[in-house]
Amino acid sequence: MDFGEDPYPQYAWLREQEPVRQVMEGRGLYGVLVTRYEDVRRLLSDPRMSKDPRNAPLDWQEAGKGRPLEDRTGLGTHLLTTDAPEHTRLRRLVSTAFTARRVEGLRGQVQQITDGLLDEIVPRGRVDLVTEFAFPLAITVICELLGVPSADQDVFRRWTKDFRRWTNTTGAAQAGSDDARPVGLRDLLEYLTELVAKRREEPADGLVDALIAARDDGDRLDETELLSMMALLLVGGFETTVNLIGNGTLALLRHPDQLAVLRERPELVDAALEEMLRYDGSFETATWRFPLEPIEVAGTRIEKGYPVLLSLASANRDQDKFKEPDVFDVTRSDNGHVAFGRGAHFCLGAPLARLEGRIAFDGLLRRLPGLALAVPPEQLRWQRSLTIRGLESLPVTFDA
Repeated sequence: MDFGEDPYPQYAWLREQEPVRQVMEGRGLYGVLVTRYEDVRRLLSDPRMSKDPRNAPLDWQEAGKGRPLEDRTGLGTHLLTTDAPEHTRLRRLVSTAFTARRVEGLRGQVQQITDGLLDEIVPRGRVDLVTEFAFPLAITVICELLGVPSADQDVFRRWTKDFRRWTNTTGAAQAGSDDARPVGLRDLLEYLTELVAKRREEPADGLVDALIAARDDGDRLDETELLSMMALLLVGGFETTVNLIGNGTLALLRHPDQLAVLRERPELVDAALEEMLRYDGSFETATWRFPLEPIEVAGTRIEKGYPVLLSLASANRDQDKFKEPDVFDVTRSDNGHVAFGRGAHFCLGAPLARLEGRIAFDGLLRRLPGLALAVPPEQLRWQRSLTIRGLESLPVTFDA
């Protein structure tokens, strides 16, 4: 399945002509793609839709190595591959550690990290906003959140880049053994294991410590669940932020009238963030779902277990939900996008992504006057991934 670097015209056609479409993914995974807003929104929270790949057909499991994320990382079950009651249990335990208060407590650190990066960038007049601003901001915040010592953050960042390339590569799920994993990924997982062991003996005040201490009626996360959650925070926690900053900045630069509005009215930054998420969000599709019984969507019967992809990108451009959906409008108020999903699987890291995005764009707008693309838009390259929607790089110029 490849909709190219601008999938939105094809999504518009599918919503009109074939809202439930048979698709084939590059690794041999097949299923149906659902593209209309109301259908996507409903199925995101439908309890009949399982996230557990064991409910998929056996040939599909074999093509995707059964549980793609675990096979790529060597981790066990986690929030993206479980249903209630196991998902409820894991989410409840993690939520006791990943609280709104803890995220809000990062505000000062996020501001300091953002200011430090901009201090280095401002005199230069040119920068790659993805690799030199968005990525180091997001990964440094995650390191602070997890409690990774500052002395380890450079090597941790290098390992995480390896992890990011691995999880975003179409063929990654083909390889399921430890030997097939890149050295950086193996080193990262070994480091996380050692970090958990060290924090058990010498507790600090990071998210790792909160996850270790998480309790609910005597229940707790086991070692594999701890590693799985930390890996998910790495992928979801920084990927969402990196793509929000990259995609959002590109949308502003391709709509200079909206950039001007936001510069004149910085109080609109929250509305602008929601519009960025709607217009060109961080994730193109939600992860696979599998009906626990036959269901009907837009007049099409989908059999029990048949794999389903829900297009978040298409739903967020549906003309039946949004007025002028292909118009980027930072003043848009009625913005019920589904960029972070919905229901029990709503993105746990959404508050952190919003906090980082708000501070990042405030800094970019204040400190980089004359911001403009340094290359023609057609030269920009996008990540090739099933779910991720993000730029590989975003070269820009500004008044130094």
